[in-house]
Amino acid sequence: MSRIDETHDPKRRSWVASANGHPDFPIQNLPLGVFSPPGGAPRAGAAIGDRILDLLALLAAGLLGGEAARAVEATADGTLNGLLALGAGPRRALRTQLSALLAEGSAARGRAEPCLHAAADCALHLPARIGDYTDFYVGIHHATNVGRVFRPDNPLLPNYKHVPIGYHGRASSVVPSGTPVRRPNGQRKLPSEAGPSFGPSRNLDYELELGIWIGPGNALGEPIPVGAAAEHVAGFCLLNDWSARDIQAWEYQPLGPFLAKSFASTISPWVITPEALAPFRTAQPPRPAGDPAPLPYLWDAADQGEGALDLELEVLLATPGLREQGLPPHRLALSSARHMYWTVAQMVAHHSSNGCNLRPGDLLGSGTISAPDPEGCGSLLETTRGWTEPLRLASGEERRALEDGDEVVLLARARRAGFAGIGFGACRGTVLPARGG
Repeated sequence: MSRIDETHDPKRRSWVASANGHPDFPIQNLPLGVFSPPGGAPRAGAAIGDRILDLLALLAAGLLGGEAARAVEATADGTLNGLLALGAGPRRALRTQLSALLAEGSAARGRAEPCLHAAADCALHLPARIGDYTDFYVGIHHATNVGRVFRPDNPLLPNYKHVPIGYHGRASSVVPSGTPVRRPNGQRKLPSEAGPSFGPSRNLDYELELGIWIGPGNALGEPIPVGAAAEHVAGFCLLNDWSARDIQAWEYQPLGPFLAKSFASTISPWVITPEALAPFRTAQPPRPAGDPAPLPYLWDAADQGEGALDLELEVLLATPGLREQGLPPHRLALSSARHMYWTVAQMVAHHSSNGCNLRPGDLLGSGTISAPDPEGCGSLLETTRGWTEPLRLASGEERRALEDGDEVVLLARARRAGFAGIGFGACRGTVLPARGG
């Protein structure tokens, strides 16, 4: 696991004034991403306050050396894939050198300052070419809530507590925060209808998830041991895995999610590194009495001791009515990454246990993370108890499902006494009308 060092010092301040006290991007975070400055091509950057530091410009200015320079050189193609592939050593060296360069009193300020861009003037892109995307289902409260809607007497299927459930999603439709999401058309059928019809989804939903970026991969046929899985994780993001529930209900048997999920998944654009999250590691919550112990290939004592993340997760909804009346977004949910039944290492180990080869830039989704209380539901399907209890908003609007013009915003924050808090940046998307709808 990542270690605590001088880069986490809460007393460290930056000469980038907006970083000091920034809710997401203080100098203790330094997430990595891909951006385009005005009139420029996509390139690697690091977020610091309300600025983006151009890493290739920093390299050209001779301000990076050794493994840190190697890390930035690997981004020459305009993606982070090469950097992610290098693993923790170069990534940690880059963090250390960036922290020193950006700290108050840095002798390099005069040479580094021209490498900064105002974030508001830049376009943010996907940080990596996503070769494969796999969505898990490790939020046990979500799984239980959804199960109660469809199977009141048996909400959790018998395999849930034995195996990290997942399915292979569609990488081509993963989009960065701010990209509008088109309501999908598809086949749907209500129980009262004699047959299916084709048209816009009537039960469009969001899903609050944690995204996991894969760094170094594994050779085909060579599983990743759970005790080594953390070495293959390069960072984290937020993930909204939009879901057309009515389309899914009709199509998912017998092979699982298909067009109801593949139309769009939105991620926050910054890769929050394992090093930045080191202070917020925590023990995996103990399993309830009577739950089965994980099989040996999924069990590692060190992972159980610090393999969970203490992250506060929040979902906000901005509707046309709220915006027109000047009202703030409505909080849909407040949850925590501690409600994941399986750790990230267990997900990686299970994914590769059959010899499946993971590659740098692959993306894993945690599955919807709900809290045990009604205020922490990670989807509208749960919040409205299967569409039967609509939300009432301060604008006078009601919502059973998402409507055109609605914007969903996911947020994540990490806090711990004695350390500077950090955030992930927003993961936002606005629903556009369906084609022909």
